[in-house]
Parts: sequence; C-alpha cells; structure tokens
Amino acid sequence: MLLPHPHVMVLADDIYEHLIFDGLAFFTIAQVEPRLRERVLTMNGVSKAYAMTGWRIGFGTGPAWLIDAMEKLQGQQTSGASSISQHAALAALTGPKDFIDESRSIFQGRRDYLVEQLNKARGLRCEVPQGAFYAFASCEALIGKVTPAGQRLMSDEDVVNSLLDDAGVATVHGSAFGLGPILFTS
Repeated sequence: MLLPHPHVMVLADDIYEHLIFDGLAFFTIAQVEPRLRERVLTMNGVSKAYAMTGWRIGFGTGPAWLIDAMEKLQGQQTSGASSISQHAALAALTGPKDFIDESRSIFQGRRDYLVEQLNKARGLRCEVPQGAFYAFASCEALIGKVTPAGQRLMSDEDVVNSLLDDAGVATVHGSAFGLGPILFTS
C-alpha cells in the first residue's frame, strides 16, 4: 500500500524488538519490504530490552539526508546524552545478551497472568498481546453500568477512576490515547 505513494515516509518504532512473545520473530519494515528502505526512519534504544529507561539513549537509522537533518536539529536543541549513559548503552549493545531471553520469558509469564486475570473480571475482555509490557482491555461492557457506590460509568475514564477509587487499581483510559473504551495496563 505504501509503494505507490513515494511522498509518504515511514517512522518505525522498533523499541520492543527483543520483547516479542510466543516464539514469534521480529522483522523491521525495511526487511519486510526492502523497496521502502529509503523512506523508513527506524528508531530504537536501550530502554526496554536492556531495562535502561532512565539512561535516555536512543538511536535511529534511515536515509542519509534525513539523519543529517536530524543531527543538525538535535545539535541545536539538546546538549546530548551524558558520556556515562553513552558508555552504559555501548556496554549493553555489545555485551552479553543471554539475559534478554530470560527477561522475555518473565515478561511473557506476567503477560499471561495479567490477561488471564483481566479476562476473569466481569465486564472486561482482553486479547493476548504479542509483545511489550502492556495490555489493552476492553471495558465496553461496563459502559452504562452502575458501580456498587452508585456511580454510573459513562466512559472508560469513569471506569478507570472507579477502579482506582474502589479497588486501588491504577490503569489509564484508552481514550487518553485516542482509542475507544479500553483500559491500558502494564
């Protein structure tokens, strides 16, 4: 669908490439369709697979003209990543990777438990995510219902607030992301 539209660029966020579950393989869009390579900016980083969220190290690859423009802009906008963060990221990217499989297995187990529990909850329905740390559960069946406290749930935000107030469970309402009546959990 993109090939006939050469004016359209693609931004691929591959930050979860190592956190794909159920034995599925990861492929970048440029691998799937090499003819798009000159139109793809691929972003990645060390925050997810290497559990380095606070280090704020990311990287990208793409057409030389775009990377050059990004360098010019970034050089004027920020002071850059600290040398300690850069060395830590280098160690992560060039060091042993055996822990990634173990982490992925732990995250998959947590995913399975979370989805199982969400699907046991009356009024929630959650499909099994194939990667990352998150689940999106539909709360559509709860819209219009009344809580034990007497509050009518008119939106996914009402459901989220009720969960927090009544059960101490924190989630984010899907409409905050432009999505329908879903709950965002991690």
